[in-house]
Amino acid sequence: MSWPDETGDHALGRSRGGLTTKIHLACDGRGRPLAILLTPGQRHDSICAQPLLERIRVPRLGLGRPRCRPDQVVADKAYSSRGFRTYLRKRGIAHTIPEKTDQRRHRHNRGRHGGRPPGFDRQVYRQRNVVERCFNRLKGFRGIATRYDKTAASYEAAVSHASFLLWARSV
Repeated sequence: MSWPDETGDHALGRSRGGLTTKIHLACDGRGRPLAILLTPGQRHDSICAQPLLERIRVPRLGLGRPRCRPDQVVADKAYSSRGFRTYLRKRGIAHTIPEKTDQRRHRHNRGRHGGRPPGFDRQVYRQRNVVERCFNRLKGFRGIATRYDKTAASYEAAVSHASFLLWARSV
């Protein structure tokens, strides 16, 4: 039985590890969080990539709108989809995302109509460990690693607070 004031969206979902919540994270080159997004554990990463990038807002020092477009996106294979690559190209964002083997096989099966492979730079892709290190620093906070909070809003607030502390430590 659910209480009347309780929402159905707690960002909890079934995955291989049981009930889990995924934290999608965009960070800068120094490993400081820029945007976070919570989803249930079974939600696929490529669905959340576009809303995550749209949450980035970096204020300017002087007058003007906040900066919303990163210089480059470095992501893992989970974010490899034709739609996301098209979105990045339309916004003029350089990206380094490895191609999944099934996508590569499908492109080869189509022959010359499959198109050319997306560009991939190994040297740039090595910078992706910055994101993983940022996740490790976030998971250093026990409440973030174990998710004691019931609602998604309070858990997102805790992750935002931990992100603020990471920013404060880096200054």
